[in-house]
Amino acid sequence: MSPSRRLLLVAAGAGAIGLLAGLWHGRSPLQDSEAGQRALQAMADATAPKPPADVQPARPGDPLPDIRLAGMDGKIVELATIAPGRPLLVNVWASWCGPCVEEMPELQRYARAQGPTGVQVVGLALDTPEGVAGFLARVPVDYPILLETPGPADASVWLGNTRGLLPYTVLVDASGRVVKQKLGPFEHGEIEGWARH
Repeated sequence: MSPSRRLLLVAAGAGAIGLLAGLWHGRSPLQDSEAGQRALQAMADATAPKPPADVQPARPGDPLPDIRLAGMDGKIVELATIAPGRPLLVNVWASWCGPCVEEMPELQRYARAQGPTGVQVVGLALDTPEGVAGFLARVPVDYPILLETPGPADASVWLGNTRGLLPYTVLVDASGRVVKQKLGPFEHGEIEGWARH
């Protein structure tokens, strides 16, 4: 590869990373629309390492991948069976992720407003059980939390988060199909509009 081509690729990657980093430090114009979200995801995907050959990251329209993880009680839970017949909003987070921590009260507020028949919020923590338990002792939520070890083929990647950035959210419709994917935190009041499909 020529030095000028290498420099161009490095500059494009750095630009994409800089734009994505902006998500954590303020609003980006790209966050304010679905087209912007698709552009952010495309930039993240373009600079991301390829997932392992046996991992097929989900895209809108795809069925929810078969994901089975431990809950906080240690019991294995199949993601698709948490709330049969209801849409799922799966939020991938970690206790060490500042933007994840900031959006958690908003997710809790949204989850409570949904009641027993609305969208079921599920937290998917890429973290240690101890880290999650310590965090939830300080910031309790009453929606289900599943635990996953971060890695190149973790549940987040199967859900379409090929870049491994957090927070990452996926909306799954009541029939079990991925509807939307969002990279970055929700602002106050944003979830309701985003989750309508």
